[in-house]
Amino acid sequence: MIRRLASVWHARNLEFLRDRGTLIFTLLLPIMLVVGMGFVFGGPPRPLFKVGVLAEQIDKASNPFLQERYVEFVATPDEPTALHKLTHQTLDLLVDLRGSGRYWVNTDSPKGYIVEKLLLAALPAAQRQPVTGVAVRYVDWLFPGILGMNMMFSCLFGVGYVVVRYRKSGFLKRLHATPLSAFEFLGAQVLSRFAIIATVTTILYVGIGTIIGFHSAGNVALVALLGVVGALSMIALGLTVAARFSSEELVGGVLNVLTWPMMLLSGVWFSLEDSPRWVQWVAHIFPLTHILDGARAVMLDGAGFAQVAPHLLYLAATTLAFLAFGAWSFRWRID
Repeated sequence: MIRRLASVWHARNLEFLRDRGTLIFTLLLPIMLVVGMGFVFGGPPRPLFKVGVLAEQIDKASNPFLQERYVEFVATPDEPTALHKLTHQTLDLLVDLRGSGRYWVNTDSPKGYIVEKLLLAALPAAQRQPVTGVAVRYVDWLFPGILGMNMMFSCLFGVGYVVVRYRKSGFLKRLHATPLSAFEFLGAQVLSRFAIIATVTTILYVGIGTIIGFHSAGNVALVALLGVVGALSMIALGLTVAARFSSEELVGGVLNVLTWPMMLLSGVWFSLEDSPRWVQWVAHIFPLTHILDGARAVMLDGAGFAQVAPHLLYLAATTLAFLAFGAWSFRWRID
């Protein structure tokens, strides 16, 4: 028995080591994650307070308050947008240092109370403009991220392994003898997986929403439209990955390389608003980023169709591009 077990163990190890693609992904994925997390979260300590300044650019030498330590000053030339952030407590204070010396503080914000003291110590004559607004709970902000992450894993892994298994078992080879085209086969896989994802996401949306009573200021139908187009985009991406590969382990490695950066950089757990510009640029390549940004804009800020139209267009374009590339590169059999 020991010899048989050792023989199978040895054969399986050789099979894994000879699969160079899987071996490379296994070794490089942890390194890429550590390096990526270092870039995103590295650097100097993060500030304790965030203050908006009504100006195109900030000249810290022009005012003593702008030289306070542990305070991040953000140029926000658009006053209505800045006030909206202040009511949601994503800004702790808003100041206008262009002559009037006005400042706005959210009287419901504990951080606003403290940073106001710092402002008055530097500028005793500043004119107070109080606003109110309860902060959006973290669970309200997180809820779309959790649904999006679940959708991402279901879409990518739910179709990738199936297609590879069909190819290895010879099922695709038999389908190739029929009039079925690659685009028709991939389209059927997309619609099948979409029906499952739509049902599961609807159940989770209603069930979790009933339990936690999440904040929703916008149109539920618009959120559903974002979910539909976003799910189609990620399903098409998963099929594109599986269009040519025949190794389940290699496909798993590729899908992990896609899902982990998306989970870290698409804003599932935390906002990337304060991250470096290049990180935000990379994040907007991923479909999940557009799903979450659009859903949060509708649910938290009450955005309409015009505000989320760019997200919808990007998701629709990537869906068609992934399907077209997948159909072009699709292999029916293992060569």
